[in-house]
Amino acid sequence: MNTKSGVVYDARGLVEPDPEPPMTAEIDGDSAVIDATDLTTRKINLELKRIVYDEGVNNVTIVNPGSKHSLGVGILKRCNITFEGSPGWYACGLIDGPEVQINGRVGWSLGENMMSGSVVVEGPAGSLTGAALRGGDLVIKGNVGARTGIDQKGGTIIALGSAGINTGFMMQRGRQIICGDVNDGLGDSMYDGVIYVGGKIASLGVDCVPGEMTDEDHEFINRKFDIYDLGTPPELQKFECGKVLHNYDALEPSERKLVL
Repeated sequence: MNTKSGVVYDARGLVEPDPEPPMTAEIDGDSAVIDATDLTTRKINLELKRIVYDEGVNNVTIVNPGSKHSLGVGILKRCNITFEGSPGWYACGLIDGPEVQINGRVGWSLGENMMSGSVVVEGPAGSLTGAALRGGDLVIKGNVGARTGIDQKGGTIIALGSAGINTGFMMQRGRQIICGDVNDGLGDSMYDGVIYVGGKIASLGVDCVPGEMTDEDHEFINRKFDIYDLGTPPELQKFECGKVLHNYDALEPSERKLVL
């Protein structure tokens, strides 16, 4: 066993392959608090799952997350999770149901492949926010980094600040609301979905074109802002796929086999 940095690796290089939950959470009825100060990522997540699944607790607060990566992943049950502090990369990925509140900032790839639920971040988020998002809402009350919503397949991403390059890259479905400015390559190679932008756009990506705002668009935006108490939305521009790159359906059957 390699115990460098206090983390145990087995001969295959796996981190803590067979740990037990630390059983350190303070449980009070339907609420619990996990102090993550001296716990590894694996043990934090094991304790979280023990509390939610085995103990049936619905309100969990994680204090002192210390920017550890991959916290709160793979929770497939409706519950409330609050981080008092900032998680690191890959927080809350692969979740289906939880409502998460992050009272801090968060690193890259928040909510990757999230299925349902919500994640609200009081600060900024890093690049790849909502990568492959399939459902639910990601609400970032600060800026977001590059490639936000890359390969997005559903759900909604709201950023009250600005967004980096290639936001909405290869987006397939879903919606994004970016209240601030957006850097180069907005919606590059998007296949479907809608992006609303309140600020300036450095440049549009390939096949991303302006769209016309409808009553349904305004209703959707106002409803989301009301749900998360975000105030009055700014004046937004709508962008969507121009469908110039929609060539697959025009292929001959023999050509489709080559593509597949």
